[in-house]
Amino acid sequence: MCTTRRRRGDPLDCQRRRCVMRMIKRESPSLFPMLSDDFAGMMGLRPWRWLNDMEDESAVLSWRPQIDIKEEAERYLVHADIPGVDPKDIEITLEGGMLTIRGSRKEEEKDEREGYRRVERFSGEFFRRFSLPDVADTAKVRAHADKGVLEIVIPKAEVSKARRIKVD
Repeated sequence: MCTTRRRRGDPLDCQRRRCVMRMIKRESPSLFPMLSDDFAGMMGLRPWRWLNDMEDESAVLSWRPQIDIKEEAERYLVHADIPGVDPKDIEITLEGGMLTIRGSRKEEEKDEREGYRRVERFSGEFFRRFSLPDVADTAKVRAHADKGVLEIVIPKAEVSKARRIKVD
């Protein structure tokens, strides 16, 4: 922890503020991305606003797969790292413009008699939810899992072109 002297009546100096922010970031890592995303969205700095991760914070989750989202001319691609997850244990749903990915990775059997062990790989349930843009063609969404990566393809629907209406 930073230790800086502060004179009575002076605002916190820069070093102390940075120390406090580092401590907050370390104690609640999910707070910073959420705040920066909200700030960027308010300032119009994030073109992917519709791809907000609508995580149910109240759910008790074991882990969150890392997600990449890419926009192409005709579609959106969602890639999720799901190593060790059986495709049969993944459920993808679309409802009300929300894409939900839910699943679980089973814990491996471990023999405790072999001495010390260290477990760094997560097991258990995961859950991710994203709101889709209006141009997403939800009737044609498809998914495929290969080599620990889940790919979800979301085609774009044709957008009707604007037309000029003559006033009589």
